[in-house]
Amino acid sequence: MKKPRSLKRALIVYPLVFHFATLIVAFAVLVSVALRIDSGGPYTDEQITSVIARAIERDKTGRLVVMMTPELEQMRTETPTLWFVAEDSQGQSVSLGEIPPFYQSFVGRLSDLSYAHMRDRTPPYELAAVVRREQTDIGELTILGHGALSELSFIVLMATNTIAIPIFLMLVLTSLIVTPWIVKRSLSGVFRVAREAEGIDIDSRGRRLNIQNVPREILPLISAVNQALARLDDGYERQRRFIASASHELRTPIAILQSKIESSNHQQVQELGQDIYRLATLTEQLLDLERLQSDTHFKKLDLSSLVRNVVGELAPLVISKGGTIKVQVERSGGCYGDRGALERVIMNLVQNAIDHGGRSVTVRVDGSNVEVEDDGPGIPSDERESVFEPFHRLRPRQTGSGLGLNLVKEIVSRHRGRVQVSEGSRGGALIRVQLPGV
Repeated sequence: MKKPRSLKRALIVYPLVFHFATLIVAFAVLVSVALRIDSGGPYTDEQITSVIARAIERDKTGRLVVMMTPELEQMRTETPTLWFVAEDSQGQSVSLGEIPPFYQSFVGRLSDLSYAHMRDRTPPYELAAVVRREQTDIGELTILGHGALSELSFIVLMATNTIAIPIFLMLVLTSLIVTPWIVKRSLSGVFRVAREAEGIDIDSRGRRLNIQNVPREILPLISAVNQALARLDDGYERQRRFIASASHELRTPIAILQSKIESSNHQQVQELGQDIYRLATLTEQLLDLERLQSDTHFKKLDLSSLVRNVVGELAPLVISKGGTIKVQVERSGGCYGDRGALERVIMNLVQNAIDHGGRSVTVRVDGSNVEVEDDGPGIPSDERESVFEPFHRLRPRQTGSGLGLNLVKEIVSRHRGRVQVSEGSRGGALIRVQLPGV
């Protein structure tokens, strides 16, 4: 199955790629415009002024002098046409090389400038010069100089990269930290709806998903789910009413048939008694399921007392079938539930034990847990889950409705408990009901 696409990728990764592409295009346009505006040609590399500033000192009289440092010497070797003039804030100056007559008028007035690039129009660009103000140990110096030439395109490219890289890193940081937070906050309503949907089951009919704080784009989906839940509730309610009505209508003709069979002297008619009993049991269990849906009253119960009462009522029936039944209270305890429903659980488990060939039934109470164990043939391991399905039978029988254990599971599930089947100590079936304690 193909993995679903992530909405976070569409909201985080794709915008990041778009931001980066936009940034590259924008700076490419800026570089193109800058190069278009320029008349073309090289400029003096402005890095020469820092080398010159480090080579200027003052003598004992306070006058500016040029010290031939290794850096300056290397720069003169690489650029034989190197020249410069440096001036302090008092108008005192020092120079090196042959200053073009064009710039002679700048001497004595350099301190009025701070930054400039100048260049003549035609090669070899001997008038290309740079003006920079440098801070040194001997004070502030304004330097006008000519040195190695650099193309404007390279300068602009370096400048734009210097600006673009920090901006791009900020965009990455924003996209990786801020954007996920924004996405998570924007989808908080969707996450809440998902948690609500996980809590909807057969016992929580009538519930609907809350559309509060849900993004407008997802509202149609939530509305469609709520409409589907409404249709399911309506269908379930119609089915429940039909089963309840049918069960109520069947009770009267079944009672009439039982009366006629019991009063008849014909053996063939009396043999129908088992089938009528089975039909009556099925009808009552269907009514039990209907009452379970609409009439449940939970309260604190003494489980051991409840079990003793049910076993006391069933004892004559067990004895009449040649069996025995006993109650063992290993640990007293209570639970929170509906008395009538839990009585039907114990009653159905005992009847199931007797119907499956058990002659000795033990009902064991351990805190909020109840076990019903018999000495019958037991339940095969591969059938221990399916026996709780409606109308499931281990073997064809004349008695039993196939709803008893299903009703047990439904009641226990509504009490937030569990029911399990295992093998008893005597080889028969052991059914354990675990209920939440109080």
